[in-house]
Amino acid sequence: MQNERKKLEELNLLDDFLFNAMMTYPEMGERFTRKILKLLFNKEFRNLKVIAQKSYGGLNTDLRGARLDVYVESDDSAEIDASEDVSIYDLEPDKNDKAKYIAAFPQRIRFYHAIIDSRSLKSGEDFGKLKRVYVIFICNYDPFSYDRVKYTIRNMCVEEPEMPYDDGAQTTVLYTKGTKDDDIFEELRQFLNYMENTTQTNAVNDTLKDIQKMVDIVKRDGEVSLSYMKGFERDTIMYEKGQEAERKNTERERENTERERQRADSAEKARDEAKKEREEAENVRDSAEKARMIAEEEKIKAQKETAEALKRVAELEKILQCKTAEIK
Repeated sequence: MQNERKKLEELNLLDDFLFNAMMTYPEMGERFTRKILKLLFNKEFRNLKVIAQKSYGGLNTDLRGARLDVYVESDDSAEIDASEDVSIYDLEPDKNDKAKYIAAFPQRIRFYHAIIDSRSLKSGEDFGKLKRVYVIFICNYDPFSYDRVKYTIRNMCVEEPEMPYDDGAQTTVLYTKGTKDDDIFEELRQFLNYMENTTQTNAVNDTLKDIQKMVDIVKRDGEVSLSYMKGFERDTIMYEKGQEAERKNTERERENTERERQRADSAEKARDEAKKEREEAENVRDSAEKARMIAEEEKIKAQKETAEALKRVAELEKILQCKTAEIK
């Protein structure tokens, strides 16, 4: 049964629709994005290019593409940190806490980095021009089960962990319910709680109060509401199509199962018949062997009796010859 959809006013920032609507809302999206990035990196951001639901198609129809929830590109790296060349941020609010998704979480991160990198250089450009990429997940579940608020993941040399190795790729995973990480500043903890529970009550500091005002504006916007309803209708249609496809697949699987069962029954019957025929053949062979042995025994017996009879005849002839001689 399809889960009942939340009302627009009930959505939290961890819900994809509201987060994307906030990021792309005219005249407000960039300001919201800038506040989010400042909370995450404790740095100021100015010139940003924000794209919600950025899609990367597969290089051909056999390869998988990707859809990034929010793709942010900085036009001027110097404004962030002169020592860094940060350019791209992929923000991913994530509630996919099913076991199969958690098991593949590291591979998902790897894929996102790879597909962003693959489109970051123009033909002939030097690798040194490759943009730095931050993939940021904000989760209401712990994908690594260490109860940390923040997981920062970078590539490194296993044999020399202290060896500098900066390839410009970093993943940050934020767990809204994490308890570890004493060095996490309080404003970030408050933000993570607000992401999962986006209400006026949880807007406990000036930054969150400002964000809450933006959230209220977006939720009251008629076009946003219409887009949400259309999305609901589209999801309902997709759900119904999915249900129909699932029903057909179930029916197809049932038919396949029945065919396999019939095939198995036929094979079992054929095996039984072959076994019966083999047993009958063995019985015939045994009977023939038994008859051969009896005939052989009868032959030997007849030969023995013939030999004894000939021997007796010879003895009688000898006796007869002796008596004939005596008479003479």
